[in-house]
Amino acid sequence: MGQPVAFFEITSTAPEKVRGFYTELFGWSAEPDPDMDGYAMVDTGAGPDPIGGGIGPSQAPGDTGVKLYVRVDDLEAGLARASELGADTLAPPMELPGGYGRIAVVSDPDGNPVGLWA
Repeated sequence: MGQPVAFFEITSTAPEKVRGFYTELFGWSAEPDPDMDGYAMVDTGAGPDPIGGGIGPSQAPGDTGVKLYVRVDDLEAGLARASELGADTLAPPMELPGGYGRIAVVSDPDGNPVGLWA
């Protein structure tokens, strides 16, 4: 059985504009969280077991776009396997606030960012 997509993230240098685009286009709701510096958690209205998402400001130059975060059992093992397959680590392991686990970001062979979440 494969690893499930657990979260999507859309980052932008103009997060309010991008948030408006996605909410208007798809009917999603996305309210900014005052504790998360312009980041908004997204509700796609996809039913009882939707994939979660967020829209927020980019954190570094070239950090804009869409990322998928895939659930892995072991973050370090996932990073090691990605490296064996030719990935570069774009963001090293970090703790998520509120005890939601740990994430890291790697690149696929075309340079697209892919998040790992344990």
